[in-house]
Amino acid sequence: CPVWSGDNSSCGEVSGRGVCQDVVPSNSPVGAQFPFSGIDDRENWPIVFYNRTCQCQGNFMGYNCGECRFGYTGPNCTVRRNMIRKEIFRMTTAEKDKLIAYLNLAKRTTSPDYVIATGTYEQMNNGSNPMFSDINVYDLFVWLHYYASRDAFLEDGSVWANIDFAHEAPGFLPWHRFFLLLWERE
Repeated sequence: CPVWSGDNSSCGEVSGRGVCQDVVPSNSPVGAQFPFSGIDDRENWPIVFYNRTCQCQGNFMGYNCGECRFGYTGPNCTVRRNMIRKEIFRMTTAEKDKLIAYLNLAKRTTSPDYVIATGTYEQMNNGSNPMFSDINVYDLFVWLHYYASRDAFLEDGSVWANIDFAHEAPGFLPWHRFFLLLWERE
């Protein structure tokens, strides 16, 4: 599990932020819309790539429990924070310019926390041939969206294009809500 730099312990455990624990994927069956099993990296995510992760407590979140849960701020994540999104057509010219400046900054800033997989688990030979790359913050979100909605790569090298986990499932709204919250945070 990753270390939180605030106390140099995994998941900030010394500070009560979280604990490291085994990942337990759901054993619920996939729907009939995906007639395969065991062929896609996104099945049983994330144990394809790792089997332990931080379980954050209280108002802490993030890969190392180093951030405040959405809607909270402050050194101990106890201050409630309300945010209101302004409709883009109601933004002033200065507000639009600021938004564009942040988008451009995201395109020029390497993510300090995340890398992306550049190959499938099978191509990585069960992890013995790691295939990961640094990525800028903007392209990280492009990649996250692509990864959730891409075609399934089948064992025989063919592609099954009849699935889109991000858009053709009950998780459409909550997945995109979480995606936008992460994007706004970055």
